[in-house]
Amino acid sequence: MAEKPDYGIDAPTVVRNLFLAAVACVVLAMIFPKVTVDKITFLLNPGLFYTAVWLTAPAILMLHYSKAGKFRHRDRMLAKIAWTGAESVLDVGTGRGLLLIGAAKKLTVGHATGIDVWSTVDLSGNSPEALLKNIAIEGVEAKTDVRSEDARKMSFPDGSFDVVLTNACIHNIHPGEGRRQACREIARVLRPGGVAVISDFQHMHAYARELRKAGLTVEMGSPGWLTTFPPLRILVAQKAERARYS
Repeated sequence: MAEKPDYGIDAPTVVRNLFLAAVACVVLAMIFPKVTVDKITFLLNPGLFYTAVWLTAPAILMLHYSKAGKFRHRDRMLAKIAWTGAESVLDVGTGRGLLLIGAAKKLTVGHATGIDVWSTVDLSGNSPEALLKNIAIEGVEAKTDVRSEDARKMSFPDGSFDVVLTNACIHNIHPGEGRRQACREIARVLRPGGVAVISDFQHMHAYARELRKAGLTVEMGSPGWLTTFPPLRILVAQKAERARYS
């Protein structure tokens, strides 16, 4: 059987902590079970039990997104581009390569580059080695390359890419000025006429403001309440043919 790529679990520490907190609540509900409400005695402490349920639900939704939902979300992001196959693509915060590899499969003579700082807090097993393994399994080595770079200070010249992609990455940059700087860098490395597709669940309006300041035209969709967790928006920003830099 052919080896399958592994794109990891998003925010693994958050998922783990939610499950651990839920288990702790169940244990406490069993230790302190005898609660009487309106002459009804509960075998489990209802407050602690319902807290456990509320903690478990988002953990399960986050796991579902990591194992299934993010593949559909990737496809929605990539569908925002009118691909010719000749694009030069940058994936910011590439992680284990879900967007990078998806974009590479759209290319014929084009090329896709992924950058990351490889935080395992944001994605389980996040490393250049894990990414390169997925690239090899998916058979897109010839159309991709990988760099260890910070989104706030990219080494690429102005106007290097036709397409810039990033998903659930920029919100991890602190403080806010760092996020604004990352948006300015995305605008800078995008070619005139190029398109950036950005998805996140926080700070999206701030990203839009920064990109508009850089002269890009921005359209933003609604949160994906039924398709992603946390609910992710998709922002599409296009640089004018004659671009200006702030």
